[in-house]
Amino acid sequence: MNNEKTTSKKKSKKNFWKRFWKIAMFCVIGFFAFSLLLSFAYKFINPPITILMVQRTIEQTFSSEREVRFKKDWVDIEDISPNMVRAVVSTEDQMFYIHNGFDWKAIERAVEHNKTHKKTRGASTISQQTAKNVFLWPGRDWVRKGMEAYYTVLIETFWSKKRIMEVYLNVIEFGDGIYGIEAASRHYYHKSAKNLSFSEAKSLARILPNPLHRTPKKKRRH
Repeated sequence: MNNEKTTSKKKSKKNFWKRFWKIAMFCVIGFFAFSLLLSFAYKFINPPITILMVQRTIEQTFSSEREVRFKKDWVDIEDISPNMVRAVVSTEDQMFYIHNGFDWKAIERAVEHNKTHKKTRGASTISQQTAKNVFLWPGRDWVRKGMEAYYTVLIETFWSKKRIMEVYLNVIEFGDGIYGIEAASRHYYHKSAKNLSFSEAKSLARILPNPLHRTPKKKRRH
């Protein structure tokens, strides 16, 4: 009798782990299939919303000090001033058109810097920032960083550099509730992104590392 119970328990345990690994494998395959399909689809379809946008809206809703604001206007890369493209490349990722998604020299410099400084330095490329903003949640944990690297490889594989830049400039945060260069240009300078001067573009690019606490310089009135 005891032998039968022991055998039954072993079978149940074996069946449990069998089902567990089957479900786990199904989830892994499902994730990779979905991520590949979505990444490829976004080569042609504009991302409608990001996790950061949802998070900021929730934060605004439950904050007594912040206005609930959501400004987002998608524009094609042809309707964005080349000054803005040059500005973000020069301030955020000078090797954008050369690297394959990762600037390894910048990563090495950041690692060395962070060993001896309390204030850490990042080395994310525009491709990495795009992957993070479009597909993932804000944060610095290793799980998110690993997924960021994975999605960076996908968009560098499926998208052109032109498409990466277009998506980046349309989803990046430029202020509390302000997303994309068109909304930012109209909010700060009351003009279309197509008509930004280089100084205005440079000023907007400088707020990107900390958009909730920085604002671009405005033109002085004479």
